[in-house]
Amino acid sequence: MNRTTISLIAAATALAAVTGFASLTAPDGTASAGDRSPARLPVERSSLLCPAPSNSELAETRYTSFTPPAAKDSGAQGGEAEADSAELKPSAAALAVPDASEKEDGKKADKAGKGGAKQPADKADKAVVALKEPGKPVSAEANGGEAPALVGTATGRLAPGWTAQQTTTVGAGGSRGVLGVNCTAPDTDFWLPGASLAESRQDYVHLTNPDDSGAVADIELYGRDGALKTTLTDGIPVPAGSSVPVLLSTLTADKAEDVTVHVTTSTGRVGAVVRAAEDGTGSDWLSAAADPSGSAVLPGIPADATSVQLVAFAPGDADADLKVQLAGATGTITPAGHETLHVKSGMTATVDLADVTRGEAGSLILSPAEKGRRTPVVAALRVVRGKGAKKEIAFIPAAAPVGPRASVADNRVKGSVLSLTAPGAAAEVKVTASAGTGGGSQVVKTYKVKAGTTLAVTPPVPAGLKGSYALTVESVSGGPVHASRTLELAKDGIPMFTVQTLPDDRGMVAVPDARQDLSVLDD
Repeated sequence: MNRTTISLIAAATALAAVTGFASLTAPDGTASAGDRSPARLPVERSSLLCPAPSNSELAETRYTSFTPPAAKDSGAQGGEAEADSAELKPSAAALAVPDASEKEDGKKADKAGKGGAKQPADKADKAVVALKEPGKPVSAEANGGEAPALVGTATGRLAPGWTAQQTTTVGAGGSRGVLGVNCTAPDTDFWLPGASLAESRQDYVHLTNPDDSGAVADIELYGRDGALKTTLTDGIPVPAGSSVPVLLSTLTADKAEDVTVHVTTSTGRVGAVVRAAEDGTGSDWLSAAADPSGSAVLPGIPADATSVQLVAFAPGDADADLKVQLAGATGTITPAGHETLHVKSGMTATVDLADVTRGEAGSLILSPAEKGRRTPVVAALRVVRGKGAKKEIAFIPAAAPVGPRASVADNRVKGSVLSLTAPGAAAEVKVTASAGTGGGSQVVKTYKVKAGTTLAVTPPVPAGLKGSYALTVESVSGGPVHASRTLELAKDGIPMFTVQTLPDDRGMVAVPDARQDLSVLDD
C-alpha cells in the first residue's frame, strides 16, 4: 500500500471521528455552538412505575394520569397525533421474595400477599389508564388485593411533565389508612430513610422493572449503629416488566426501630418505594428522598400533626451537623431542645419533634450548623395525625425544588392542602388547577411566599369540577420553592391522609446546539 493511499485512509478516519461532535471554536475565532447556553427542549419519552397497591381485599384504588399543557414557547406544540401516547399497563408479574421460613421443596411463602401469579396475556397488554391529551387528567379504579403493579411510557406531547398518582384507601385491618404515591421514574439509586424493622411494622420495598431486559437490585440497610448484616449474598433479580415486593424483616434478624434503605442496581434500572404498615396506627408509602445534599427541605407538615419524627442519614465519609428549623406561616423558628442534629457517617439518626407545628402548618429545613461545611445527608419525616385508636401515619421525604414546573394528580374538591415553602428568598408561583377527570375548566391563581415561611392553602378548584383534578405549580420569580400536597380522606373519625411532594417534573432537558466542524482537519 503506497503513502497516498494511507493518507486517504487517515483522512477518512479523521472525518468519521469528528462528524458526530459539536464544535467548540469556530474557524474565524467567533463564539461557536459549544460556547452558547444549551437550549431547553421538551422530553420526547417518559417512564413511570406504580407499585402493587395493597394485599387487602378491602383496598379501593384510584389511578390518575396527567400531563400539563405545554407552554407556547416550549417547542412541544404541533406534534403528530399518532406519536402521542401515555399508558399504564399491568406488570408482567408480581413476584414474592422467599424468606428463611421457606421449606426445601421450593414453595415460596407469599410475603407479598396476593402476588406471585402472572397476569393473563389479555390483561397484561391492556392499558389500565390511557391519557389522551395534555391538560385533562384521566382516572381508573381497581378494588381488592390483586391489583398488580403498573408500568407505563408516555411519548410525544404527553411525555413532558407526565405524572401519575396512585391513591388507595383501606378501611380496616392491618393496612388501614390512605396510601398515596406518585408513580416513580425508573433509576439506579434510591435513598429511603424512615423505614423500620420493628415488630409493629411491616415494611416492603417494591422493586419494579420497566424494561425489556432483567434488572438486578441490591438493598442495603442502615440503623443507628451503621450497616446491618443482611441475608443477601447476591442482588435481587427483577425480571423484565415485573415487580418484586421484598419484606425488609426477612433480610436481617435486626429489629431496628428506624432504618435507612439504600437501593441500587448492578444491572438495569428499577423503581423503588416502601410500603409501610404500622400496627394500630395506619399505613402509607414512603417514597425516595431527594439526592444527598448539604441541606434539605421537608415540606408540608400538617397543622394538626400530633407526632413528627425526623430520620436522617449521612451517606458520605464525614459526620454531619445540621441546624434544624421549622418554617411556619410567619417565619422560621428553631424547635426548643432540637436546635441541631448530629448525624454520624453511615448511621441513621432520629429525633422526636413531637407536635412541633402546634396548630400551624410548616416545613422542616435542615442546613449546615457550621458555615462552609456541607456534608451530604438524606432525610424524611414520619408524621402522625390523630390520637389513640384513631391515628394515621404518612411520610414526607426531603424534596427537590419545584423548579420551572411540577404537578400532582388526584386532588379532590375537599381534603386537599397545598404547601409552598421558600427557604431562602421570597418567591412567586403560579398554580393551575386542571380540568377534572369528568369535566370542568381549569383555574389559575398566583401565590406569593415570603422568605423563610410556609404558605399552606386550599388549592383552587376547577370551575364546574366533576371527578378529581391535577395541580401544576410553576415558578414565576424569586428564590426556590419546595412544595407538597396533603390529601385527607377521613373515615369513621380517623384523619386518614397522605402527603406527596412536588419536585421538578423534568419535562424540559438541556440540549447543546451541536453542529459538524471539519476545520479540525486543516493543517
